[in-house]
Amino acid sequence: MLKHFSNTGDLVLDSFIGSGSTGAVAHKMGRKYIGIEMGEQAYSHVRKRLVSVVDGSDQTGISKAVDWKGGGGFKFYELAPSFVTIDEFGNPVIDSYYNDTKLIRAMCKLTNYTFAPDPKNYWKHGKGQGNNSIYVTTQMLSVAMVQQIVRHLSSNETLLICPKKYEPGCEKVDTRVTIKKIPQSILKACHYGKKEYLLPVKEKPIEEIEIEDDDE
Repeated sequence: MLKHFSNTGDLVLDSFIGSGSTGAVAHKMGRKYIGIEMGEQAYSHVRKRLVSVVDGSDQTGISKAVDWKGGGGFKFYELAPSFVTIDEFGNPVIDSYYNDTKLIRAMCKLTNYTFAPDPKNYWKHGKGQGNNSIYVTTQMLSVAMVQQIVRHLSSNETLLICPKKYEPGCEKVDTRVTIKKIPQSILKACHYGKKEYLLPVKEKPIEEIEIEDDDE
């Protein structure tokens, strides 16, 4: 099917990659590919198969036809648990999986900011477009805290603050500051109570393998 319905460089998606056969064939035929799988077989079958494809030891399937000798690489990601879960009272709460750093990274990714903590300004956790920054805090945000931060903002800077809770009036301190409470600001982007197949908030892949061809 890949031969007849795709070309070199095309992207192939297999939502249930199983043992990794689709990825293996796509790799050997010079296609880009994304494979999705739940369960331990992602490690015991898919990852193991693709490692053998890259190192050239997998000579099954189409290998002989394309004279496969190995090469290339792949990235292996594990998706993090659902960012928000529902507590015993039916309220949306941040999953206990997320410590402060994970929470900040997650909020940066979900709000389209680049995670980039500023060592000189504790309230700059990430960068957006232009002079826009984000500050994520698990503390109760007070008007006084916002006023203190505003004193350090330049006239052309804007700041998105994402607290768990905040005092009334925080959103009115300065027009350069926007307040979005956690988790209300991301509820529409979340599924609830899942541990295995949801928000891709990890910044780096668990495994990245690159093997250069001999003639390069």
